[in-house]
Amino acid sequence: MIRAPVSIAQSWLSFEGHFAQRPFRRGAELIVPTDDAQGIYMQKVVSRPSKRGQGYKFGIFAGLHGDEEAGVLAVQELIRWANTHPQELADFELNLYPVCNPTGCDQKTRHSSAGLDLNREFWTGSTEPEVIYLESELRREQFHGIVQLHSDDTSHGVYGFVRGSLLSEELLKPALARSAEFLPFNYNAIIDGFEADNGIIRECYEGILSAPPEQRPRPLEIVFETPALAPLDQQVTATIEAVKTILAEYRTLQAYAADL
Repeated sequence: MIRAPVSIAQSWLSFEGHFAQRPFRRGAELIVPTDDAQGIYMQKVVSRPSKRGQGYKFGIFAGLHGDEEAGVLAVQELIRWANTHPQELADFELNLYPVCNPTGCDQKTRHSSAGLDLNREFWTGSTEPEVIYLESELRREQFHGIVQLHSDDTSHGVYGFVRGSLLSEELLKPALARSAEFLPFNYNAIIDGFEADNGIIRECYEGILSAPPEQRPRPLEIVFETPALAPLDQQVTATIEAVKTILAEYRTLQAYAADL
């Protein structure tokens, strides 16, 4: 028997959006406008667990650099997966942000229309509307896991950064192994200027998208990178499989911990 795809109305998906506004100064206070005025539209799609409030909460972020298409396409495919196979995500709440730099994606540039690399602006007091919106989401949602999706035109293979919880590295290892079935693996000792160990970097640039500095306990944080010069379809497939592996391994580790 062939199961018919689940309709949007029947699924656990909800589509949310926000017009991010550049704040203005009133005296010594910065005021962020409401959605009444048009701004930069920030899309968000949420796949909710079968029991509200009881799922592992993950944020998946793509398109922070507007010229990195693979992550954006991968998140779109993950949204379709969540819609057609909600039972596979019954114990997760996925907050999916497919285009975190809308003006850069429109112009196919790394930077936003303001000429800034948004992934160096987080938790620095930035007044960029995209950063203000995403910081508010990170503070409000208090994710268990944060996964960024990127492409690197200086790398010949897949690799990643880890931060936060010690689980980050334990989840990235199998994700890289799975993605390496579709793309080369970067085994270099130095990647992107950082020391690397089997494709894993434990340092990061300042100002990248991350959990709020005050969040405790620290969530797991993973930045997954594909080689940008590889065929786009292979990058997308590798990214999708990496994210699915991270989620599956996290579920397994949580189940194991519950039995200790």
